Amino acid sequence: MDDKEMSVYEHLGELRKRLIIVVVFFVIALVASFFFVEPVILYLQQTDEAKELTMNAFRLTDPIKIYFQFAFVIAFILTAPVLLYQIWAFVSPGLYEKERRVTLSYIPLSIFLFLAGVSFAYFVLFPFVVRFMQNLAERLGIHQVIGINEYFQFLLHLVLPFGIVFQLPVVVMFLTRLGLITPMLLVKVRKYAYLVLLILAAIITPPDVLSQIIVMIPLSILYEISIWVSKMAYRKVLLAQKEQENLP
Repeated sequence: MDDKEMSVYEHLGELRKRLIIVVVFFVIALVASFFFVEPVILYLQQTDEAKELTMNAFRLTDPIKIYFQFAFVIAFILTAPVLLYQIWAFVSPGLYEKERRVTLSYIPLSIFLFLAGVSFAYFVLFPFVVRFMQNLAERLGIHQVIGINEYFQFLLHLVLPFGIVFQLPVVVMFLTRLGLITPMLLVKVRKYAYLVLLILAAIITPPDVLSQIIVMIPLSILYEISIWVSKMAYRKVLLAQKEQENLP
């Protein structure tokens, strides 16, 4: 850890600097995202799920609304590595040198898990949900008229949360390194955690058991992986504390 202790004002100044860096990069990423928005939207409209649907704009402003929504989503994804690095840079002075190197490696892992979560939701869950909705509408004799705004909003609201939920192992590992949680605590609250995961699965999926099981399986695996990761991180914390105590 750094020998010099920062005052409250110095911490606030450091936080302000980190926030400014993130905001500036986000603005740059937002400008750059305008070059990717149109190809992304056109690609998503050519997928198997979208081809079966006729996209309609029920408001004159729907196309521009979708355009800017995707611009902000792309900009956020591009900014995520910078945001994670700035968070690390802000908390790193309170870590040992070895912990700084280890926690810095969490950034590429976090990006990988985000992409894995989004991929799972888009390629596995989203097609299943669309088919479920279509079959339900057919059984009820309902002719679906799909608005492009509603379609893409449903897509984003279903897919993006999984990128965040898949961060669980990284968050657990980081909090364990900071000493805020322990693997013993995660094991102790396991049954309550599974209840929360089950409620989360019910919220973000259609009201059928099969889709909830499809979501619950990876969430349960993530929680068990988080416990295993926390155990490894906790052992390293204890080892680092012993090494620090043995220093003259």
